Amino acid sequence: MKWLRVLMCCLSIFLSSCFSLGPDYQRPAIVPPQTYRSQIGAAEAISFADLPWWQVFRDDALSELIAEALHNNYDLRVAASRVEQARALAGIARAEFFPQLGYEGGVGRSHAAGQFFVPVPSGQSENVFKGLFNLAWEFDVWGRIRRSNEVALAQLLASEEFRRGVILSLISDVAQAYFELQELDLELAIARGTTESFQKTLDLFTKRFQLGVASKLEIARAEASLASTAATIPILERAIVAKENQISILLGRNPGSIARGASLTDHTVPPQTPPGLPSQLLERRPDIRQAEQTLIAANAQIGVVEANFLPRIGLSGLYGGVGTEIENVVNGKGNVWAITGQITGPLFQGGRIYENYRGAWAQWEEVKLQYEQAVITALREVSNALIGQQKLAAARKEQERAVAAFQESVRLSTLRYTGGLAGYFEVIDAQQQLFPAENALAQIRRDQLLAVVQLYRALGGGWSGYAEPIATPPPWYTTIPPIP
Repeated sequence: MKWLRVLMCCLSIFLSSCFSLGPDYQRPAIVPPQTYRSQIGAAEAISFADLPWWQVFRDDALSELIAEALHNNYDLRVAASRVEQARALAGIARAEFFPQLGYEGGVGRSHAAGQFFVPVPSGQSENVFKGLFNLAWEFDVWGRIRRSNEVALAQLLASEEFRRGVILSLISDVAQAYFELQELDLELAIARGTTESFQKTLDLFTKRFQLGVASKLEIARAEASLASTAATIPILERAIVAKENQISILLGRNPGSIARGASLTDHTVPPQTPPGLPSQLLERRPDIRQAEQTLIAANAQIGVVEANFLPRIGLSGLYGGVGTEIENVVNGKGNVWAITGQITGPLFQGGRIYENYRGAWAQWEEVKLQYEQAVITALREVSNALIGQQKLAAARKEQERAVAAFQESVRLSTLRYTGGLAGYFEVIDAQQQLFPAENALAQIRRDQLLAVVQLYRALGGGWSGYAEPIATPPPWYTTIPPIP
């Protein structure tokens, strides 16, 4: 079989010199700005997104909720299954590099001359037995198989980036829902406190009415204010249950109560959250990385369709035994073998191959535009989060002044009323203005924390601490099985 060895050696040398059709991938020329819009100060390489999420939020209860979500969330488990599917498809594409070996066997009776390599005398019938191994091997002369593997590998990496994007979204969604829940808790506490305040006012008006120094109108106004404020309590309690159920679904558990840590007023907003360099988004944001891998796959697909214009060159063969007696198949007397070089190619396809080629280029252009759009969308989200942090800090400062002034107004109006220097309307009006002002302050505090979450998400932070090894995780973190 020396000639076969020589043939295989020549084939190896020939295939090593083959080229791949289609353009080699180059990242589109995108020039990100030097700094983000709304960024204060010069750009620095250090980024807020480099922090692990348990250092960003600094709430043990929230950290445990995020850890549970990363372990049990169904969307994340579905994304991990998609990665495994893509890995299997990549393995299928890789199998085309290798010879395809198979076998076949059969037994029958033949009346045809020369059936299954067995001569049959004319007019007679014979039993025929066969057992064969067959081989088929396509030589990747034009790089069709290599480009197909590039497509499959890029799709695998894109599915992995999608999984990381789910991690990022999950961390952000749990944190956002948690802060919204805490804001509802604070609004409920404000509503209950305001209800108590209106109840005291009603009791005061009632006593003065019984003493004959107040009118029935004062009692009616105080009772109306009390009832309208008390009506917000069941509405807030309903919203709290709905928010807890939302978090439970994110955690992958049945709807139920959610543990709280620090209250909304105890959270401190980071004084400075450096966003880092805009160019870092291309390497950090999972959605941008996913879009680029999709572009790489579309680029390689062009080479696949270009190779379809050219002939496919391969090798086929068989080896086995056939005979009219079964012992001739197994004892070597009926050995047969064949090896054949093949070349197949298209002549007329009605324009199908050309249209596939045009479609591949159009798909590449579409995916390229989606990649570029993903980049500018990321820049917009970072800018929005930065300006949100700045303006919400100023709004909170002014709203705190307003709440303090309304609280003082309620105190002074109550003193003036009990001293006979003011009417009931002044007391009711002061209390009615304080209630929405306190709610507005609670909402601004919530929005400040959400701006931190949104910036962290916009910068692509959070996923790497779970998807990659971490140096010093918290004790509960070590119980989470790693995602490969």
